[in-house]
Amino acid sequence: MQKIFVLDTNVLLHDPMAIKSFHEHKVVIPMTVLEELDSIKDRKQKDVSREARIAISSIDNMLADATPKQMQVGVPIPSTESGTLSIFPDQLVSETIIGPFINASPQQNNDNRIINVSLTLQKQNPDAFICLITKDINMRIKAKGCGLENVEDYRKDKVLDDIDLLARGYVRVPGKFWDNVDSVETQRNQGKTIHRIPRGSVEDAYISMFIIDDEGFAGFVDHLDDEYLYLHDLGDGTLERQNSWGVKPRNMEQGMAMYLLTHPEIDLNIMTGPAGSGKTLLALASALEAIIEHKQYEKLIVARSTPPIAEDIGFLPGTEEEKMAPWLAAFEDNLEILHGGDESPFSSIDYVKEKANIQFKSLNFMRGRSFNNSYVIIDEAQSLSQFQLKSIITRIGQNSKIVILGNLAQIDNHYINPLTSGLTYCVDKMKNFKHASIMHVNGIERSRLAAFAEENL
Repeated sequence: MQKIFVLDTNVLLHDPMAIKSFHEHKVVIPMTVLEELDSIKDRKQKDVSREARIAISSIDNMLADATPKQMQVGVPIPSTESGTLSIFPDQLVSETIIGPFINASPQQNNDNRIINVSLTLQKQNPDAFICLITKDINMRIKAKGCGLENVEDYRKDKVLDDIDLLARGYVRVPGKFWDNVDSVETQRNQGKTIHRIPRGSVEDAYISMFIIDDEGFAGFVDHLDDEYLYLHDLGDGTLERQNSWGVKPRNMEQGMAMYLLTHPEIDLNIMTGPAGSGKTLLALASALEAIIEHKQYEKLIVARSTPPIAEDIGFLPGTEEEKMAPWLAAFEDNLEILHGGDESPFSSIDYVKEKANIQFKSLNFMRGRSFNNSYVIIDEAQSLSQFQLKSIITRIGQNSKIVILGNLAQIDNHYINPLTSGLTYCVDKMKNFKHASIMHVNGIERSRLAAFAEENL
């Protein structure tokens, strides 16, 4: 059966290269989509306008040498088996051509014209599979209500089938871990106790993950091969006794997170977890310890994802740091926690800011830069797309560490959900990289009220 996919504008904004994702099938782009991309490419919202330009450039590269007739019939899509791309002049669609027809109301004009294109193709190709691809939920409902048989969300960027399958950075074994291990070989290596156990003893194991049990055992996957896991035995109470810039872990998850943050071989730390679990405080404390006490880095760069930032930051007075202040108040709060007990808290905070060379940056101005000798913290990363997070991580230069924080329950991007978030994508792709780590910090330590609200509201 021939398959024809009609793409909505938001699909190309979400993934500018989406056209190449439909393999041997036919992709149709309504003229209205090109018009919307044209109007979006000059917007002040840099992320969206950039993706619109990339999509337009991609379409132009494919259709540059095509005749008008070829553009309407279909032009081969590069790097696909036999897929084709065509442009549909939807301005020619009228009620006399198709049965169900949505009138073009001023508020829904473009959406309705795109739906009408799909309905036209469905009538003209009764034996084909016609499918409208859109990330707009209401548009999917409207299209089905008008008689369109197949309407789907764009799912290529879906990382997992179930968010519960997302790596957490550790495995908790009920009872005693060693009861489930058939054989073990233990040796001392550079002051560390390393246990070599069969890889099948722990399902889906990956490097830099923890194995803990109910008896107090804590093992860290130092390295692994096809047959064995090599566990670094951390000993009783090692995780709980850690201290970074005066901060001590309050639970096992925080202890594991602090161990990873201070590990010398890890360049990328990803920390997920609910609000109030201590992610930001742990990251900030570890950064100050590394920069001021151990002189490992020269500066601390702090950035945060906030959807309105692209539009609103330009209207606020002052420097970039002053403009960023409303969105980065969380770091100021955590600095007060770290130095609230000092004799002169505000003087201590100002001293730390200067000594650690703390710089607050907008994510919009991080692209194109290279950060060397830097400790970089990206907060609220759950609303970033896969493309955005990749563009940030690739900015990290020599002798630098990046810590990415996020709570997948607090996504405020209309076109991203926990299964398609850049944070989820990063966790899934980075878990097997030996210089990256993942930790889900679950306990709510902010207050008893915050813990109750997180579970019950």
